[in-house]
Amino acid sequence: MRLLAHPFALYILVLGLGAIIGSFLGMLVYRLPIMLKRSWEEDCRTLTAHRETDRPHHVFNLALPPSHCPHCQARLGWMENIPLIGFVALRGRCHHCHTPISPRYFLIELITTVAAGMSLARFGITFTALLAFTASACLIALTFIDLKEQLLPDVLTLPLLWLGLLVNIAGRFASLEASVIGAATGYLFLWLVYHAFRLLTGKEGMGYGDFKLFAAAGAWVGWQVLPLLLLLASLAGAVTGLALIAFGRQGRSTPMPFGPYLAGAFWLALFYGRPLLVTYLQLAHGA
Repeated sequence: MRLLAHPFALYILVLGLGAIIGSFLGMLVYRLPIMLKRSWEEDCRTLTAHRETDRPHHVFNLALPPSHCPHCQARLGWMENIPLIGFVALRGRCHHCHTPISPRYFLIELITTVAAGMSLARFGITFTALLAFTASACLIALTFIDLKEQLLPDVLTLPLLWLGLLVNIAGRFASLEASVIGAATGYLFLWLVYHAFRLLTGKEGMGYGDFKLFAAAGAWVGWQVLPLLLLLASLAGAVTGLALIAFGRQGRSTPMPFGPYLAGAFWLALFYGRPLLVTYLQLAHGA
């Protein structure tokens, strides 16, 4: 109770926890795609009856091996594992081999720390704030995995979807009816867009992970916000794509993940969905 009487101390605690969780997310973004690929390869070996000796012998999961440099494999010390501070203290380089460390780790920790503080500021010391931060952490992981691998893993999108339905039993972010309809229409709409685009062009415009992420957004914020959410994601994706092409960072035919833009719009709708929707409707009515 004493902590509640000192908002500054409370924010320091929440930001510190956010940084720690951000450190975990950085590891998750790196390791989860590798774990999934190895699992798929194992399934292929099983189907093709490859010998047991073809399997990799070393353990690789979220716990093992301990944190290490991906270049020289040297194990990181406690100082190097301190979120945010460790990266700055090392000046973005491995202490052992001096190879540059991807700034992705620092960025994930920083964004997660900010998300923790914003969850507290927006929803106060409530269970809703914890739920909002949980969704934020999942969206951060999905964003960086999709940017890195063009993959939105089911192991993240499906729990996010089911959690959205569960939390709205109590109507925390939307009514249960709006949540269920949102989940169904979110998935179905992008599924129809995908197949219509493939029928017209012979190409795949997005992946099934995008359908599940959009369905998860519908489960959390309800169907009413989905049109605005999709509009924001599409505009952000189009502007970014045009900018990258204009500056020669990618070609016109280069695939670009849509998940990060869906995730960003999802987060805005989760935190500020009602004010955004009201503002949008007022502008549309005024026009």
